[in-house]
Amino acid sequence: MSLINDFRAAGAGCGGEKAEPVGPLAPVDALASIPAGAGAQMQQALRESGYQAAKLQAMAVAGPGDAASVMRLFKQRYCSALLSEEFAELGVSRDGNTWQVILAKPLLSDDLGDWQEAGKAILEEVNQARAEPRRCGDQSFEPAPPLSWDQQLGETSLAHSQDMAEKDYFSHQGRDGSQAGDRARRQGYSWQRIGENIAAGQGSAEQAVSGWLVSPGHCKNIMNPDFTEMGAAYATNPQSAATVYWTQVFGTPR
Repeated sequence: MSLINDFRAAGAGCGGEKAEPVGPLAPVDALASIPAGAGAQMQQALRESGYQAAKLQAMAVAGPGDAASVMRLFKQRYCSALLSEEFAELGVSRDGNTWQVILAKPLLSDDLGDWQEAGKAILEEVNQARAEPRRCGDQSFEPAPPLSWDQQLGETSLAHSQDMAEKDYFSHQGRDGSQAGDRARRQGYSWQRIGENIAAGQGSAEQAVSGWLVSPGHCKNIMNPDFTEMGAAYATNPQSAATVYWTQVFGTPR
């Protein structure tokens, strides 16, 4: 799972060309519980699990037992799907030497609620994560103090989510060339440290944070003890590739 998110974050396109990084995929138990090789029974298994997908792609390879070798096969055969912006969630399962990856775009609610409520739900999920020791890729973290909500960072997050949704792109760099620190200053936030996580396609605050926690770089931002505040928000555009875009901005004020 982490190898797939590393691949999406690397900005390596299919065929070796450079590409824009894509957001992390959030793990979903319902997708991971579908047995490898389920084939025609997959839709029935999904219905029984209660998972509703707007788009779904299953892929499988048979190969050696180590994850790195299997990942190479997936990249060779399914590169475009693995890097697609349309997918936001995944499940990985194994039956003997057959490995299965299911990519999904969840069927989103017509109304995800107020952006501030969703942002504060992200804050709650993040503080739960920070309360426990955690390994993010190659780095281990001790529990970190909880973050507090900052309205200016929330407005910063909302502005970037809206920009990504309206202009149908996914990047830390805004279409005007701005970075997170520039956007925070526009909202009046005076910072000595700033960081940003973005995600696309997840249908809830819980799933957005779940995707960040399995992606080493995003996870390190969440666990960084030097951050003291954060804001978060989402924005939607049904005509865009991912439909919903999430931004989380971390800060330490001056």
